[in-house]
Amino acid sequence: MITRTRSWTALLVLAAAALTACGTAPGTPAAAPAPDRTAAPAAGRSAAPPTLAPGPQGLTPVFSKAPGRRDAPTVALTFDADMTADQGPRATAGERFDNPALVATLRRLKVPATFFMTGRWAEEYPAQARDIGRDPLFEVANHSYSHYAFTADCYGLPTLPRERMRADVERAFAAFRRAGVTRAVPYFRFPGGCYDRAALRALAPGGVTAVQWDVVSGDAFATDPDAVARQVLRAVRPGSVVVMHCTRSAAPATERALRRIVPELRERGFRLVRVSEQIGAARSQG
Repeated sequence: MITRTRSWTALLVLAAAALTACGTAPGTPAAAPAPDRTAAPAAGRSAAPPTLAPGPQGLTPVFSKAPGRRDAPTVALTFDADMTADQGPRATAGERFDNPALVATLRRLKVPATFFMTGRWAEEYPAQARDIGRDPLFEVANHSYSHYAFTADCYGLPTLPRERMRADVERAFAAFRRAGVTRAVPYFRFPGGCYDRAALRALAPGGVTAVQWDVVSGDAFATDPDAVARQVLRAVRPGSVVVMHCTRSAAPATERALRRIVPELRERGFRLVRVSEQIGAARSQG
């Protein structure tokens, strides 16, 4: 989403493009998993979150879906908590980038989920970030600090210089810690889903696994929850990762769509899991 000085109409157009970009087809395929690369143990969990081995030439590995098991199908619902580094004035003016009702629905339905949170979102809503981060149903992953693009020409997002990319990711993890999120997982989602070899190379020293998706929810700025639900239910396959949003102003239909998506997935025999379980499955079959 963009908040440079321009007309409100232009802002809405660019913001819609940026959020919609978080639901387009993923980029390069996942690197081959390996069983021996893990992050530091997360507090309150018995094992460290699984990560993937570096890709060719040591690039950051990219994950988009798990191997499908039709006898025990799983699906991971993921939610991007988008907020750019310069959207504070809009939040002060009353725009809501959070969605407590969505979190409450996930809890009521007992749905494990992964939240890809920007550092700026955690700063704006520290109590909510801490609450999500401490709930064993959920896991918090990194969606950058600024929500600026890691490539040029990424749906109108401002572009981070290459030399600032790793620092932007580390700044987000620091924002999580300040908010009280003590067990963020070492996963990263590129703003807009945009990345290239230079971005993968820049992030490689941080040891994160980049997480994309294979199912687009189409919830960005959608107002029809049934349309969102239909799109998800039509596209889900065993091992899928679904990209959705938990920003109330930019994805107002998502919470209502979940009320249909979750029961129907379970009726089909899907087990809902966090991304860490999907990555663990990919590693075990690698």
